[in-house]
Amino acid sequence: MFPAMLAIKVKQSPLGIDWERKTGVRILLIEDDAILADGLMRSLKQAGYKVDWSSDGREARAILRTYEFDLVILDLTLPHLDGLELLRDLRSQQNATPVLITTARSDLDDRIRGLDLGADDYLTKPFELREFDARVRALIRRSHGSGLQQLNCGDLTLDLSARRAFIGSKSLELPRREFHILEVLMTGRGCILNKERIIDHISEFDEELTHSAVEIYISRLRKKLEPAGVSIRVVRGIGYILE
Repeated sequence: MFPAMLAIKVKQSPLGIDWERKTGVRILLIEDDAILADGLMRSLKQAGYKVDWSSDGREARAILRTYEFDLVILDLTLPHLDGLELLRDLRSQQNATPVLITTARSDLDDRIRGLDLGADDYLTKPFELREFDARVRALIRRSHGSGLQQLNCGDLTLDLSARRAFIGSKSLELPRREFHILEVLMTGRGCILNKERIIDHISEFDEELTHSAVEIYISRLRKKLEPAGVSIRVVRGIGYILE
């Protein structure tokens, strides 16, 4: 199950789910216990987060390979694909989304393995809801305030502090709008980003940016990125993905 959220503009995905414009913090809860998932979703929504839910490891893997989230809350015991294998796959895709593991497995080896595979935090069931809320806040605060100054993809480097782009050591001249579109593509590397998500990211710079304008900027960027071996692939009817 992957429930719809606040309707703004809906795009039908190849997974058969509704994907909408991202507003605020979006969390993917991966939990096969429907009763527990319902309680956690209520708590997260009351805190103002947008929450999607998957109860199946294989489905969650497809979702994470397609869409962008600010936090993943991951149970380890899942049907069709174990949570640790799902975490391994997530990190192998170079997806750095923060992951909070919640599980009934109390064995120390499982905890160590989860952290070694790239989990950011670990909660053993049963846990207090207040502690859960605090861990979620801490991970989101840490990821949003990480102070990241540089993004890299192949030979392409984006210096966020200096607002400059480079291919190797050579400066790549980018107008402001192209720079910010490239920034959102590199931040969401490995995920399909639709035009609305791109417009959301740069709306403070150009409130009147249209879908057609995004297409033009993407076309210009694709030509400029060829020397870096970086491509922007068009996923027809959905959006763009940086490869």
